[in-house]
Amino acid sequence: MFIGPVFTREVTIAPRRDRTFVARAVYGGLLLLLISTAWLVMAGTQLITDTGDFSRFGMNLFRLITPFQLVLMLFFSAVLSAGAVAQEKDRKTLLLLLLTRLSNSELVLGKLLASILEVLLFLAISVPIFLMMALLGGISYPQIIKGLLVTLFGMLACGSVGSCVALWREKTFQAVSATVLILVLWLGFWQVTGYGVFGSRWFGYSTRAIAEAMSPWLGIFAAMKPVVVSSGASLFAQIYPSIAALSVITLLVNLLAIAFVRVWNPSREVRIGAAPEEDTWRKEAVEARLAREAQQRRSAATGIAAVSNPYEDLTHNLFAQEAEHPDKVSSDDQELIDPETGKMLMDPKISAAPGKVRPVWDNPIIWREIRTKAYGRRALIIRGVYFLLFVMSALALHGLFAVNASPTISQIAGPLLPMLVLSMILVNAQAVTSLTSERDGGTFTLLLVSDISPKEFVWGKLGGTFYNMKEIIILPLLLCGYVWYLGAISALNALFLFVGLAILYFFVAVVGVHIGMQYTNTRSAVATSLGVVFFLFIGIATCIWIMLAFSGSFESQLQPFLAFMIGGGVGLYIALGLRNPSSAIALASFIAPPATFYAITSFLLGQFHWVFFSIAGAYAFATIAMLIPAIDEFDVATGRTTAD
Repeated sequence: MFIGPVFTREVTIAPRRDRTFVARAVYGGLLLLLISTAWLVMAGTQLITDTGDFSRFGMNLFRLITPFQLVLMLFFSAVLSAGAVAQEKDRKTLLLLLLTRLSNSELVLGKLLASILEVLLFLAISVPIFLMMALLGGISYPQIIKGLLVTLFGMLACGSVGSCVALWREKTFQAVSATVLILVLWLGFWQVTGYGVFGSRWFGYSTRAIAEAMSPWLGIFAAMKPVVVSSGASLFAQIYPSIAALSVITLLVNLLAIAFVRVWNPSREVRIGAAPEEDTWRKEAVEARLAREAQQRRSAATGIAAVSNPYEDLTHNLFAQEAEHPDKVSSDDQELIDPETGKMLMDPKISAAPGKVRPVWDNPIIWREIRTKAYGRRALIIRGVYFLLFVMSALALHGLFAVNASPTISQIAGPLLPMLVLSMILVNAQAVTSLTSERDGGTFTLLLVSDISPKEFVWGKLGGTFYNMKEIIILPLLLCGYVWYLGAISALNALFLFVGLAILYFFVAVVGVHIGMQYTNTRSAVATSLGVVFFLFIGIATCIWIMLAFSGSFESQLQPFLAFMIGGGVGLYIALGLRNPSSAIALASFIAPPATFYAITSFLLGQFHWVFFSIAGAYAFATIAMLIPAIDEFDVATGRTTAD
């Protein structure tokens, strides 16, 4: 096969896993649950009298589920492809693949398709469900096909970006966070371009049409529009530009990965001879000094004069060069020489690590997280891109208040909410990869047999997460403070906002540590942890959309959402408590969805204090329910021991 044995193996092994069938059933059930909830909300709030009501319901349902599925497919295809490649790199198995006779295309394309195979199955599962929706009326089969095609090509483009970034970057956190930031920048740029911020026409074409072709988010809304065409015209003409643009992006990104996969890998950290020139010079000079002293000792012991040889000549030449360049060698080697005898105190070739010895803090876990480059040498790129997003959001807020002195909450949330969601996703990614990097690097087992206490380990990981993500956390809070400064929210609501965000930040960090301790597979840990946070926000957005799409009293909407809340509680418990059951985690899992629903209804009713109390109470309890077992039952949570 052109895509090689990597994909062939995944296709052969996937049907043998139980989770493959469970995941497909869960995804199909999720879509059916959304349809049932929307129907119950409509039936409970409106009077259904004719087929026109069914048609309107089918149209609104299609407008809900199609973007919902697109967001899921884009997110998980990008994260799973990045996580799959990053796992190979962290476990050093990518080097073994590079040593085989696999071609670059077989390696890159095979790994890409193998990583998103499960997402492709999810898309296939949705096809009959969409076809059943067409029986309600209000939508046509060409609309469904166009929506599925845009989703497919957008998923391939995002998966290609995740795979390419993971092949380029060295660490899992860098790969996942850089992938998410690139997608947000890409979608955000074309979103503002479609609004005409950078002009109404480019090269004679409408910027709105260009944005719909380049962005799958805008392209999906163009594909959902019903179009009446004349005879001979194509029903799919709307999506041709989008499919062509996404295909070109997929092709170019994969060609880049194929061309540079053996240039980027192995990385500089594992290449032989990658030390700087001055470090190589110092090593040669010290080795020459050791050789000269050993020869002098042999001469003194035997009484025989040393015989000149080429190596001795090389030694003298090195010392002559050392005398000419004392700034490169002598200053660093003074610690290795006894000032009285002039003899070497130790052989630098057998030292534990090159360079100067640095003192370690009492808690070595947090020292490693803060004082070392445990997550790559170019993490500043992540902060730089995030700062660019912050500047764009700040300018958007400033322009909003310049045009409208009293903007609505929904208008303020436009530039502010994406920053907050992205910030929490990155904090969660940092927390979970701080555990998975230990497992993949083989150091997690060593930590378990050391005298490091559970408190030192857990609090060290959490402290390192918040320190490394301090800019990612502070910048969105500054935007919230700017909104309060302009008088858009009261001081009390600002207090609720800051305290509530602090609780949510701590919650997503603890979720990452909790899942990282329980899952041994990096790809599963990253997907589960980010999935919990992602479904939290996408679930809230979906509930709000359903409530606004089908008007009626919120009291009448409580019963239809019961199934949605129960399903959310079951999913949360499976993610957080199935591997290490706990009554507290079970209670927290089934409390969080009703509390979130109550917060949504309170928000829509303008009762912001109840929003704070419900969110703070539910997610603070969930955080404590995960944190206490992680410390008190550390041996069981990490798998150090087994218990009934």
